[in-house]
Amino acid sequence: MELRQLRSFLKIVELQSFSKAAKDLGYSQSALSVQIHGLEQELGVRLFDRMGKQVGLTQPGKELCQRIVPVLHQLEEIRVVMQEKPPAETLHLGMIQSLCKCKMPKLIQFFGENYPHMNLTITLDSPSALLDKMDHNQVDFVYILDEKVYNVKWEKVLEEKEDIVFIGSIDSPLVYRNEVALEELISQPFFLTEKEDNYRRALDQFLASKNLEIQPFLEVGDTDFILDMVQRSMGFTFLPRYVMENSYYRDKLKIVNVPGFHMHMYRQLFYHKNKWLTSGMKTILDLVEAGKL
Repeated sequence: MELRQLRSFLKIVELQSFSKAAKDLGYSQSALSVQIHGLEQELGVRLFDRMGKQVGLTQPGKELCQRIVPVLHQLEEIRVVMQEKPPAETLHLGMIQSLCKCKMPKLIQFFGENYPHMNLTITLDSPSALLDKMDHNQVDFVYILDEKVYNVKWEKVLEEKEDIVFIGSIDSPLVYRNEVALEELISQPFFLTEKEDNYRRALDQFLASKNLEIQPFLEVGDTDFILDMVQRSMGFTFLPRYVMENSYYRDKLKIVNVPGFHMHMYRQLFYHKNKWLTSGMKTILDLVEAGKL
C-alpha cells in the first residue's frame, strides 16, 4: 500500500465524501476511486459502504483507520524533525597515505570551520584496494597517486601530474652536482617504501629495464620517517615531489638531478557514477573546482 492511498482514505473518512475529498486533494473523483479500489484489492476487504451520496466505514475500514492514524502522525513528526534538524552527515574518503598527510590537514581545518557537524572518516590503503572499496560503496571518494586509471563505472573529477624524484640531504655533496649517474646514485644507502607501493614498483621496473637493481637499506611505509632519516644524511629516497614539499624537513632536503630520468604519476580523485551525491560530496567537488584539493 502507498502513503497517498492511506492519506486519501483518511481524507474521505474526514469529509465523508468521495467528491469533497477528491476536490480537497486535487484529484479527479475517478482517480480517487481508483486509489481506494486498489487499496481494497490489496487488503482483500471493502473499506466503505456507498449508499447514494452517503459514505460510511465498514468494520475493516474502521480497523484500518484506527491503525494508520498514529502511523501517519509519526511520519509527519519525522518529516518535521528532518526538515528542522537534518541528521549528521558523514563523508568517507579513501586515500593513500602520502596524499592524506599532505592534503588532509587543510581539508580537516576547512570542514571543522565550515561544517562542524560533518563526520569525516578516512581509510588508508593501496590504490587497488581503495578502488575496490569504492565499487562496493564502502567509501565516497578515492584519492590516489598512480598511472592514469579509467573505468566506465567511475567519475574522475581530478587528474594532476606529479613528479616522482630522488631526494637527498642538503648536507650530501651529491645533491649539488649538476648530474649524478643513476648507477652511482643507487649504490648509495636508500630508504624506500615497500615494493607494493606503485611508485616503488615503477622504479624497480625502470631499473630492471636498464639491467639495474636497487638494494634498499630500509623499506618502510612511513614517508615521514624516511625523510627524517634522509635529512640526517643517512641516505637517499625516491618519493613524490609533493611529499618532500609538504614535509617538516623540506628545508633540509634537495632533489638529486639524474640525467635522462623522468618519472611521474597522476593524482586522481574518483567517485562511483551510481553514488548519490551528498552535500559533503558536493562540497568536495566545489573544492576541486576551486583548485583547493
